[in-house]
Amino acid sequence: MKSRPLPVTGNATNTDAEPMQKATLRVEEAAALLSVSRWTIYRWVEAGRLQGTHQGKGSLRIFRESAVSLIEHNHIGLSMTSPSTEQS
Repeated sequence: MKSRPLPVTGNATNTDAEPMQKATLRVEEAAALLSVSRWTIYRWVEAGRLQGTHQGKGSLRIFRESAVSLIEHNHIGLSMTSPSTEQS
């Protein structure tokens, strides 16, 4: 008798083309995503600009949604192309 695959549980919207992303990022991952230093990440969490949580004994994790929101609202972490020149 052939075994059948078990039904998928959890995130039903996840597809093979869209791999599941972690809900939290390490400080180094967040810094790379936002194109800033690790120390800037720590300062932004302290200032409330990024939201994070401590795991274990002081290991800081940044919520992915917080970093994505910061990118969307402030256009940080994105490589900016030179502005278009308009002639009047």
